[in-house]
Amino acid sequence: MHSFQEVSIDYMDMNPFKKIGKDWMLVTAGNEEKANSMTASWGAVGEMWGKDSVFVFIRQSRFTKEFIDREGKFSLSFPGEEYRRDMKYLGTVSGRDEDKMKAAKVKVDYCDGVPYIDEAKLVFICEVMSQTDIEPKDFLDKTIDDTWYKDKDYHTMYIAKITKILAR
Repeated sequence: MHSFQEVSIDYMDMNPFKKIGKDWMLVTAGNEEKANSMTASWGAVGEMWGKDSVFVFIRQSRFTKEFIDREGKFSLSFPGEEYRRDMKYLGTVSGRDEDKMKAAKVKVDYCDGVPYIDEAKLVFICEVMSQTDIEPKDFLDKTIDDTWYKDKDYHTMYIAKITKILAR
């Protein structure tokens, strides 16, 4: 396992548009008995309700969503480019169907009981503060539904406070 250090958000130097949207992140949730991870490229970081926060969007059909809903906590892990193939795999195969963590050859470690991907260079440990289902009736841009939700598998938006940041 890699050695991580807790770092202050004040020392973060990250371009969220590149880190989340282009490099991707792994959303991991569960407990020490069972965890699941999925690739995500939709999200944001900022401040909400006086807390350093993340905004993560998870489709309602995703297996990882069940773990987030049950545990109320999750991690965002940011591996390097050398793990791109594994990230693609984790984003296309469901943990309902196989032990994709083992198949992707990534190791899960835990911080305060929250699973995260050990191969990451940066990890956010998060606790859900709010969740809201995305519904088509709320789209002001009427092209969103046809463009992004042809299968009607809508997202849930999670707003979560960052409880720890780990870096190596």
